[in-house]
Amino acid sequence: MPVGLKPVNDYFRHMPATDMHCGAKPILFERASRMRQHMTPAEQRFWLAANKKQLGVKFRNQHPLVYFIADFYCHELRLVVEIDGGYHKKHEQYEYDEERSAELEAWNITVVRFTNTEVENHMTRVLECLTQAVHALKQKLQSP
Repeated sequence: MPVGLKPVNDYFRHMPATDMHCGAKPILFERASRMRQHMTPAEQRFWLAANKKQLGVKFRNQHPLVYFIADFYCHELRLVVEIDGGYHKKHEQYEYDEERSAELEAWNITVVRFTNTEVENHMTRVLECLTQAVHALKQKLQSP
């Protein structure tokens, strides 16, 4: 678990799938609102390709989840997409990202990560990869 973060208690971890924020606190909604107004160029580019159900599912940008703000979230599939800038290569940030992904996966939320460079220079590949993930998650939801 990320340093300084409290473990999620069992009440929140087992919230129904209809709670699309998984118990996020009001402060995260305020921060997310500000972050939506200051997205990075890579996030903006991804958003142009992913919003309005262009990938067959609805994504929300800068979405509060648990005690995090996901860059992009599809509630229908419980899928987070993170667009990572250069600072994510730093050892401490990488470890934090891994722990954060593990925490979200404990909530049965799938996390897919792309770098700014991938989004800016290889958007076709990013969208192909994401389309495959969306398809796989849809199949998983349909199987008993």
